[in-house]
Amino acid sequence: MPRFGDAKGEFRGIGYRDDAALKAWLAKRPEEEALEPELPIIDPHHHFWDTRERGHYFLPELLADIDGGHNIVSTVFLECRAMYRKSGPREMAALGEVEFVNGIAAMSASGNYGSCRVAEGIVGGGDLAVGARVRTLLEAQIAAAGGRLRGIRHGVAWDGNESVGRFASRVVPPHLVLDAKFREGFAQLAPLGLSFESWQYHPQLQDAIDLARAFPETTIILNHVGGVLGVGPYSGHRQEIQAGWRKDINEMAKCPNVYCKLGGIGMVSFGFDFHERDLPPSSEDLAAAWRQYIEPSIESFGANRCMFESNFPLDKQSCGYTELWNAFKRITASASASEKKALYSGTAARVYRLIVP
Repeated sequence: MPRFGDAKGEFRGIGYRDDAALKAWLAKRPEEEALEPELPIIDPHHHFWDTRERGHYFLPELLADIDGGHNIVSTVFLECRAMYRKSGPREMAALGEVEFVNGIAAMSASGNYGSCRVAEGIVGGGDLAVGARVRTLLEAQIAAAGGRLRGIRHGVAWDGNESVGRFASRVVPPHLVLDAKFREGFAQLAPLGLSFESWQYHPQLQDAIDLARAFPETTIILNHVGGVLGVGPYSGHRQEIQAGWRKDINEMAKCPNVYCKLGGIGMVSFGFDFHERDLPPSSEDLAAAWRQYIEPSIESFGANRCMFESNFPLDKQSCGYTELWNAFKRITASASASEKKALYSGTAARVYRLIVP
């Protein structure tokens, strides 16, 4: 397996199609017309990057994806270790990503690239495991973001099986969020008005629950419905896994400081075979597969604590952007107008302090 970066946690190759192959595959199915095209959407989770393994995804690529008929009014960028500083202290390297994305946000704010406020909110990265010293980085990121920094993600997705571990974007030890030094760094977030993005796999949800209970004043956003695994030893055990996952989701929802992102299910690690099909899936196909995770999450957290996300371009391995949002809208077809407002824009606007559509 090709590897990019060092053992301390840079991106590694995980078998994604290259940009040209992905574009050709998605073109095999004509793009659907957007359902409910007037419904305002805040996309609270996407990335920008340029790497050998993951390809190129900058502002033009995102704008091309969102130009499919849905009413995307603003977005939130999520850290992905893009454009880290090459020189200087390693603990400050993540500042480069915030500087990079803030430049894209400034481009979008000019209005020259359309009405969508791209990267209206920014979630940066950083190593919370250095303890209280991380505050220096956090304060520098706040200054560099020009008022756009909303939170931090230190991904802790870990699994002991190599067939699962290869899907992780960085190398971390098990049970990292229980570590005293990590929590010392975590404690710096709330005083600075920053939230935490919780990205782990479903067997780690008990650790995430413990963290949420230990820091009730810190806003935590659970990424990708908890990171359900369906590959390696988890393949073929979806119903058994779902029972335990639902129990953990119900328990986490008891923590009022936790919100849930509905999406990321297009990642290969969820174990669906859409990326292996000759023809990309329709939104009906996606809705049928994803409903089993989205509906229980909404039931547990409530619409006012849930927000749909694209997780693009990662989820692009399974579908197009227009089809993704059509799938979500099919799943919520019977929801009330107020519930839809919360799920598609209201919760994200409140949690990330964005302009309300």
